[in-house]
Amino acid sequence: MSGAAQRAQLVRDATFAHIDADGGVTGTRGATPDGLFVRDARHLSRWQLAVDGTAPAVLSPVGSAGECVLTPEGTRDAPPAYTVFRQQAVTAGEFTDVLQLVSNSPDPLVAEVVITADADFADTFELRADERSYPKPDAERTAHRTDTGVEFDYRRADWHSRTVVSASPAPDSVRGDGPYELVWRLALAPHGRAELRLNVAAHPHGGPQLAADRVRGGAAELIDVSDDLDRACAQGLTDLDLLTISAPGVDGEPVSIPAAGVPWFLTLFGRDSLLTSYFMLPYRPALAAGTLSALAATQGQEYDAFRGEQPGRIVHETRRGELAHFGQVPYGRYYGTIDATPLFLVLLHAHFEATKDAALAARLETHARSAVDWMLGDGGLREHGYLVYEPDPNGLVNQNWKDSAGAICFKDGTQAEGPIAVSEAQGYAYDGLRRTARLAAQVWQDAVYARELDRLADDMRARFARDFWLADDDFPALALDGEGRQVDALASDAGHLLWSGILDEDRARRVGERLLDADFFSGWAIRTLAADQRPYHPLSYHRGSAWPHDNAVIALGLARYGLGDELRRMASGLIDAAAGHGHRLPEVLGGYARTDAARPVPYPHSCSPQAWAAATPWALRTALTAVGG
Repeated sequence: MSGAAQRAQLVRDATFAHIDADGGVTGTRGATPDGLFVRDARHLSRWQLAVDGTAPAVLSPVGSAGECVLTPEGTRDAPPAYTVFRQQAVTAGEFTDVLQLVSNSPDPLVAEVVITADADFADTFELRADERSYPKPDAERTAHRTDTGVEFDYRRADWHSRTVVSASPAPDSVRGDGPYELVWRLALAPHGRAELRLNVAAHPHGGPQLAADRVRGGAAELIDVSDDLDRACAQGLTDLDLLTISAPGVDGEPVSIPAAGVPWFLTLFGRDSLLTSYFMLPYRPALAAGTLSALAATQGQEYDAFRGEQPGRIVHETRRGELAHFGQVPYGRYYGTIDATPLFLVLLHAHFEATKDAALAARLETHARSAVDWMLGDGGLREHGYLVYEPDPNGLVNQNWKDSAGAICFKDGTQAEGPIAVSEAQGYAYDGLRRTARLAAQVWQDAVYARELDRLADDMRARFARDFWLADDDFPALALDGEGRQVDALASDAGHLLWSGILDEDRARRVGERLLDADFFSGWAIRTLAADQRPYHPLSYHRGSAWPHDNAVIALGLARYGLGDELRRMASGLIDAAAGHGHRLPEVLGGYARTDAARPVPYPHSCSPQAWAAATPWALRTALTAVGG
């Protein structure tokens, strides 16, 4: 019962559990490791149930609510003597497992129940399927029995984590020395029942895991659900609630933000949290306020080459795990992103525009100006004319949203070499300058600064039209490489340029129409790379797959230029794709055409739930409303 396809996932308050169909955990690694995870560490790596000496059979596998039904061994002529109704859940830093044993027998009986438990405290970066190993000198794992269960401890220098397993009633005995077996002999009266309640409390290094406030807001609370878009929106709200976590705001106050997704990204992520908040802005503006405050709190202050930190730069991701703590990975605060900084400026103005409340824009004026300074300086606008990045030997080769190795490529599949100016980031920068000029004029009362930012945006728009347009393809280049050559792969990034407004009307409309041609549009969604090119692969992370959030940005761009027919066609495919996944859009879809399969082909390593995919139906709703449905 341990296959990834059979696993269920429970998530809430920055805590998640991957469990097998019977509610068990076996300590797997790779693409979908199982266990209880809190703050980038696995606090439960073994959790297996045996009844009367064997693993119970699964009558009903674990569902989305964490319930399953199990029985001991039996036959048609000698059916099981009792049934186990199991209910599991997670809350902030805790996992609960409630077993109800219901007798099917007219005679009294005694059921032996054994839970095998262990905690390896593995960092999530250790568990990935990339074959990396990290030395842990002087690390020590210990465990000891308690009156109600067992406690696991992990120490390494100044690092200390614990996992406490307790039960009611207390176990009759505890066997072993890691993993431990907790044993009960439960008496069942004729057709009676017995209950066993277990609690696993994670105590991560740095203090308890805090619950986040649920961010709600009138328009987003659906009353009537009448079609598949409504259903996808409703599921998206459920998923966003599950992915909402607490983070320190700019003045140290706790704020609620959307984490990127599980299993790998249950944390603050620059572009993911920003775009998710933008998609939800008309419906839950408080989400944007929290994200902006949290990102202002982590904005770069100094130069740190290992982490990519530079003054004014907006963070890519934050981590609080062991490997980040000891500097074995750069992701404690990692700044290797070219697009989070301009997107921060875009969302800050959009929040003011949507809410008509200038307080946040005024509060974050210094941070916004620092972000502009970063774009002009270390970001590359003054020196190169564009935002540029160099591959990071310690982190990410590519630092736009297509951040996998090889994603920014020529038509022959060759990866571009830096400094790379990727197209959609230039659109974000243009929009960020334009929007910040409006804040300067309307909120900060600085007309001189507003005129200067508008001048920079005008220059950038003209320069982009000259340098990025592929004359033979009548389409924007994916990027410019370090020698100024056009990186000529035809990619979905071009659709982001419609959203940002950097293209003129005529070119924008031609790009929007082109993206709905068969090589780009699979029938479910627009692919990351047009299918008639050499590097295309339908199951590549960024070279042929289709991403719902990518399509959401494109949808908003299509609406901006009034391309209603194209928008409705694309949205229909995405809505049907959501319906084919229980109305939950995954992070990534395979790029196969709709004619190849009756349902969208899933991408094998997709996060689910994932924040910007959860918010995508709401972006579609916004775009469709703008063009009249």
